[in-house]
Amino acid sequence: MENVKYDVHDVPRPGQLLGLSLQHLCAMFGATVLVPILVGIDPTVALLSSGLGTLAHLSVTKFKIPAYMGSSFAYITAMQGLLKTDGMGAVAQGAIVGGLVYLLVAMIVRFAGNAWIDKILPPIVVGPIVMVIGLSLATTAVNDLMLKDGQYNIHYVVIGLVTLMAVIFFNIYGRGLIAIIPILLGLCTGYLFALLYGLILGQDFVNLTEVAAASWLSLPKLYIPLMSEPFKIYPSAILTMAPIAFVTMTEHFGHLVVLNSLTERDFFKDPGLDKTLTGDGLAQIIAGFIGAPPVTSYGENIGVMALNKVYSVSVIAGAAVLAIVLSFVGKVSALIHSVPKPVIGGLSVALFGVIAASGLKILIDSKVDLDNKKNLLIASVILVSGIGGLMLQIQGFQITGVAFSTLLGVILYQILPDLD
Repeated sequence: MENVKYDVHDVPRPGQLLGLSLQHLCAMFGATVLVPILVGIDPTVALLSSGLGTLAHLSVTKFKIPAYMGSSFAYITAMQGLLKTDGMGAVAQGAIVGGLVYLLVAMIVRFAGNAWIDKILPPIVVGPIVMVIGLSLATTAVNDLMLKDGQYNIHYVVIGLVTLMAVIFFNIYGRGLIAIIPILLGLCTGYLFALLYGLILGQDFVNLTEVAAASWLSLPKLYIPLMSEPFKIYPSAILTMAPIAFVTMTEHFGHLVVLNSLTERDFFKDPGLDKTLTGDGLAQIIAGFIGAPPVTSYGENIGVMALNKVYSVSVIAGAAVLAIVLSFVGKVSALIHSVPKPVIGGLSVALFGVIAASGLKILIDSKVDLDNKKNLLIASVILVSGIGGLMLQIQGFQITGVAFSTLLGVILYQILPDLD
């Protein structure tokens, strides 16, 4: 391969290894910690899960695939709902079950191939579902940006819009690594602006008291299901989060296609799709067992590899180790907790909008014909039921939002005739 600096199995010198791994840490950091902030989970647990999950994925795939695992945005709405109704135990169980779904699909793929996946999750189902994931979070993003204690606050709007514009600026005009980490740079810009803006107005938009009081070394706030509460089955968690695993699988397939192109390999054959799915599933199960958000492979880190032509698995492993070490730095957790709500809101508007637009891109790239009545109706039902929050609730359990719209889309695709 031309212009490749380090191939998959190459190991850079220690100094280079550290620098290259830090690049990947920066690339995943903003999005990985934003998910637990939005849900209400300790961000350092997400960092720990990210590192452990990545190392698990590398091990299962025999250190052949340079893939980094970070917090998944697909599960945010489901986790927020479960935390309100059932608590952290339900979220943890849902994450574990999502991982088990990956393992089940991996087993089927090993013995039956993967052609059946396209029949269950065609683009006309996946595209609108991805749009729902982004758009169903729009209200949360906008409220964080403009509301203080439930009331409209113009200062919050100013901080949030500055953060949003920073993300857009770095994304559009950034070059090299800057273009890969717009979320992290937007977070830093919004945070510093909130500090300066607060000093000018004589208001405290950023509370640094917790940061000053935090110790340098501390344990992440783990939630280990069997140790934190007696064993209990949460049907609502299982039925809400398990279907979303099928959606994140499509993201997994897409990332493998890009990595195949970059490295000039075929990871679908070696180590095999069953191995890559097993790696993702194991990483999700680990996340569930320590009380972290479910994880997924990160496009941001693939972007770093495309930029610097370094595909070394050792570099990815180094980033995972750095994430684990960082999760035990108490000051980091306190600093993340001090990020103002309007900064989070500004970041969320950009991120959730990109997720929704990605769903539209799936439809366009797959040339889905919306003049076809079947396609039009499936997309319509998924979008309205998902964004509107349609749920199925029967006594002991409920299926909400994204999960229920996913099931509706899959069922409609199977039963509706293609009259056109």
